[in-house]
Amino acid sequence: MAPTRSFPWLLLAVLSLSSVNAWAQAYEGARREEVDGGVHTPVLTKAPELLHFVEAVYPPEAAKAGKAASVEMLITIDEKGQVSDAQVTTPVGEGFDEAALAAVRQFQFSPAEVDGVPAPIQIQYVYNFVLQPPKVEESAPPPPPAQSTLTGQLLARGSRSRVGGATVRCGDDPEAPEALSDEEGQFTLKVTPGTCDVRVVANDFHLFTTKETLAADEKLQVIYYLLPKAPGYETVVRGAREKKEVVRRTLERQELQKVPGTFGDPIRVLQNLPGVARAPFVLGQLIVRGAAPDQTLTFFDGVQVPLLYHLGGGPSVLNADFIDKVDFFPGGFGSRYGRAVGGIVDVATRKGAKDTLHGSVKIDLLDSGFFVEAPVAPGISVAAAARRSYVDVLLPVVLPEDPEGGTLLVLPRYWDYQVRVDFGARNAEPVPGGRSTGYVMAFGSDDLLSVVATGGGRNRDVTVDARTLFHRVKGDWTYRLGGFTSVFTPYAGYDLAGLGFGETKLDANVWSIGGREDLSLELLPWLTARAGADARFEHTVAEGTLPVVGGVQYPSFPGAEPKAEVQNIKRVVNAFDGALYGELDIEAGPVTLTPGVRATYARIYGQERFVYDPRLWVNFKASEKTALKGSLGLYSQPPQAFNLEPAPLGNPALTHERAFQTSLGVEQQLTDILSVDVTGYYNRRYDLVVSPGATVRNEDGTLTRYQYSNLGLGRAYGVEVMLRHAVTRDFFGWLAYTFNRSEQRRAGGDGYELTTWDQTHILTAVASYRLPANFELGARMRYVTGRPTTPLQHTFDVYSVDRNRFYGTFGTENSIRFQPFHQLDLRLERSWLFQSWTLSAYVDVQNVYNASNVEATFYDYRYRELFEVPGIPILPVVGVKGSF
Repeated sequence: MAPTRSFPWLLLAVLSLSSVNAWAQAYEGARREEVDGGVHTPVLTKAPELLHFVEAVYPPEAAKAGKAASVEMLITIDEKGQVSDAQVTTPVGEGFDEAALAAVRQFQFSPAEVDGVPAPIQIQYVYNFVLQPPKVEESAPPPPPAQSTLTGQLLARGSRSRVGGATVRCGDDPEAPEALSDEEGQFTLKVTPGTCDVRVVANDFHLFTTKETLAADEKLQVIYYLLPKAPGYETVVRGAREKKEVVRRTLERQELQKVPGTFGDPIRVLQNLPGVARAPFVLGQLIVRGAAPDQTLTFFDGVQVPLLYHLGGGPSVLNADFIDKVDFFPGGFGSRYGRAVGGIVDVATRKGAKDTLHGSVKIDLLDSGFFVEAPVAPGISVAAAARRSYVDVLLPVVLPEDPEGGTLLVLPRYWDYQVRVDFGARNAEPVPGGRSTGYVMAFGSDDLLSVVATGGGRNRDVTVDARTLFHRVKGDWTYRLGGFTSVFTPYAGYDLAGLGFGETKLDANVWSIGGREDLSLELLPWLTARAGADARFEHTVAEGTLPVVGGVQYPSFPGAEPKAEVQNIKRVVNAFDGALYGELDIEAGPVTLTPGVRATYARIYGQERFVYDPRLWVNFKASEKTALKGSLGLYSQPPQAFNLEPAPLGNPALTHERAFQTSLGVEQQLTDILSVDVTGYYNRRYDLVVSPGATVRNEDGTLTRYQYSNLGLGRAYGVEVMLRHAVTRDFFGWLAYTFNRSEQRRAGGDGYELTTWDQTHILTAVASYRLPANFELGARMRYVTGRPTTPLQHTFDVYSVDRNRFYGTFGTENSIRFQPFHQLDLRLERSWLFQSWTLSAYVDVQNVYNASNVEATFYDYRYRELFEVPGIPILPVVGVKGSF
């Protein structure tokens, strides 16, 4: 009498079950991003295999009593293939639990590999104890019984995703034959002719049962649709990658898509994280730690793009289904990034499906779009998405009318697209273990925002048109060999930025080409090196019309702006920016040190500039639940090309803007589901470009007044707190608070004053709860200190005869504030699961109690009366989304 060892293929079934389930959850939305605001989808490139099996000791008392048992366990295999932990999930007693644990802890596996790198993995395992009858010698073996074959495929109901690693058997007898589905969901089971009570067991799916009748030697082919468990907020256990950056917050995909007020857009969740101030709804950028919007850069797959969100408070410029992870660094980012003295956002896209055709269609009151993905050949997949808005038709209906009969319209219109082709195969070169993958992607966006204010009590007609368009084509080639990784990324792009205001019309066309190479090598178990190069060339052509001083026509007031003679201008600028960077990860017990440096050479408008930015990060793992972290470093941002024009329009002597960033923080795991992250920071910015510039006395005694100079000094300091409830079955949420002060002054001038981007207190609460019947209810509440502004002194209005217009006289700069911003958003969603597709309907209500928040202001033609541009009032957006 002895326990029977589990068949090797049964073990691999369980292993593959856990691994493929991790992949499936990543695809469906449980990926963890390795930063803040997204989720990386690990790809299982090698499943673990059992190398050494240890037979358990059968409990003597149980053996005497003729008892058998099956012990269900959850075991963790580390990156070396050893069992680091084993726990009984369903105790059976009688000594079976202890015997099974003692045996399993001695198992040895080959390491699992995720993305080609050894990684820990957690699997379910069942150890069967079965009494073996005494062997009876027979004179001749009996003839083999007749057999039939049940073969088929397992698909997830609602998405048709392949279900790999599932166990298929007839009945619940532990000794009955069973089969394991592969990555494509295919299985083949040999059964006894007759009726088979089919049972299919798979992680995160309900038990599937049915009956099949097979004749002798019959081969029956079937397709089974497995019902996912209530698609709540699942958590996947996998090894977490070490973070060198002090602030690198991670949000799971459910968090990204279920936050109220974001309309299911993952990237808009960034607006709710600590350190992020609220930008006026007309901007498509982020305000991070008090820095100006253009001091925080946005990247898609490592390629810079001009804006993150569509103008007018729209969604992000990337389809939500294309997003793999969102790396958000409010400061202290690694040497891989440069050209910014604020923060960095890097959005990574995901590869297309490799199993079958999938897609989605979304329609709501703001826009409509689609996403589709499919394999087209072995090792090649394609994904595409597009979206078009009609919010410019909706907003005029919901925006309040001017009480004096005028018109105030904010009319945004946008569209975007993305296309990606992935390919990958074993390296053809004779290099053991080498692996190459790559993809080519094209994406773009077009925004047109018009603000129209006419009539009423304004006595002044105002029309502003702003346009931002960009296209990018990029490639990516990744090669991995052991601990070495190489990623090469070439790209080309075109940008158009346009502005129209009265007689002024400006357009800037930018053609760019560039590339980067990122290398990583694990030199020793405690030492990893990273290095790379990053280069970009831009050709800019700017042209437009500007009013000429003098020659003004004199229309009567009240009315529009005076008509002036205009002049045509055109400028052509070439700019090159190249950088080399290097970093080391040095692990010394609980302490990890990461020194790094970035060296940059730039040639802009014929001017050459060199900068060197050393940086250092320290992470101290005080205990399993406590980590301390700190950073300091220099950061640089090149001046705008047109600011380097000769005087009086520019200043050829401008240099890079610089920032010295420091931070210190602590992460504390309070309970299994509650954690808190507290970070303090101080950023000193210097050599900032300000206007007007300095007046310089030349050698011949003449004076030259420059339009711009590096005379700006700035500082930002504050504390960021994030209390987070982890993703559980029915709930997730977080509370984020930021205290921030952002100040600036001119060198040699008066003391520091508030910048336009200062928002002292920012409080955001986010929560989402799963209700019965597949309902989900979420809420977001925000309170933000009003932005600083400059008061108008009405008693000193000035009239210019030459320009035939009035000029206002203003008080101390940024000495007053707008009223605080506060808003409550709610989201209710209901899902229906069909056999091959899923339907979701939602209502996302912004500004539930219709708070009146001021987004901008302007004055009448005599600068006597202030007019406020209101934010979006209560806006219920109803939408549906079908996924297959």
